[in-house]
Amino acid sequence: MSLSRYIPGYSIARGMLFTLRRFFTPKVTVQYPEVVQDISPRHRGRLLLLYDEHGALKCETCFQCAQACPIECIDMGGVDTKNRYHVHWGPAEQYAERREDSALRRSGRVVPDAAFVPFAPVDLEPLDQILDEEEYDSRRIVRILERAQALYGFLPVAAIRHIASMTGAWYSEIYGVASFYEHLKLEPPPSGHEIGVCRCPVCSLRGGGRILDALEAALGTSIGGTSLDGTVRLTSTDCHGEHPHGPVVVVDGQLRTDLTAEGAATLAESLRASGVPTGRA
Repeated sequence: MSLSRYIPGYSIARGMLFTLRRFFTPKVTVQYPEVVQDISPRHRGRLLLLYDEHGALKCETCFQCAQACPIECIDMGGVDTKNRYHVHWGPAEQYAERREDSALRRSGRVVPDAAFVPFAPVDLEPLDQILDEEEYDSRRIVRILERAQALYGFLPVAAIRHIASMTGAWYSEIYGVASFYEHLKLEPPPSGHEIGVCRCPVCSLRGGGRILDALEAALGTSIGGTSLDGTVRLTSTDCHGEHPHGPVVVVDGQLRTDLTAEGAATLAESLRASGVPTGRA
C-alpha cells in the first residue's frame, strides 16, 4: 500500500506539477494539407476540406462531428476561399444544405431528378407569406402547420416539403409533428361523411377499442385516414369521460353512445354506400 494515500493534498500537488511541466511546452499545429509533418505526442490539427470534383464545398459546417466527439475537442469555422458560396451558420441553413446535390453525392445516394414531381403541386405564394410572418422559425412549426392547414384545408405533401426547405427542418420531422397532433390532417377532407371515435380511457374501457377496430376494418383505413373510395373519414375525439354510459362515437357531428362493434361496421358500410365517391387524394 502506497504511503501517498495518507499524505494530504498529494494527488492535487502531483496534478499541478504535471500541468506546470506541460504549460511551457510549445503547441504544435499542423497546417494540413498544405504542410505535412510528423505528428507529435502533443498535437492539434487544422483540416482544410476543399472542393470536390463537382466544384462544391466538401464541408457543410454542420457541426455534427463536433457534437459526436466524445471529449469535445473539435471546433470549426467556415470560410469560402474562392468567394463562390455563402458559408452557412445556424441549424436552419446547415440542415437545408444537406439536401443539396453535393451532399447526396458524398453520401453515395442518388441525386433526384428535379423535374420529377411525385405529388400534386399547390400555390405556394400564400404559404411563403405565412412563413415570412413566422420568420421561418422551425420552433413555430406547429403554428405554421396550423396556418397551412387553414389555407389548404389539409397539409399537402408539396406544402410540407416547402416548409421543410424554407425552415431547414427535416421533412420526416415535420411529418412526425403533423401526424402526432390529431387536429392536423394529412389528407383532404371527404365530401361525404366523418366518423369520430372517442379514445379517452373511459370509452376505451367500455368497448371503444373494439368499435375502432371494426371501423378500421370496414373502411380499410386507420385513425386519421379516409376510406378507399374517399367517402368516409375516420377521426378521433375525446369526451374526457363525460359520457360514462357507453363509448362515444360522433357520426357527422351527431353523438352516439349505443353502438357496438357489429353496429359500427354496419354503419360504416351504409355511410360508404350513401356517400359520393371522390377518390383518395
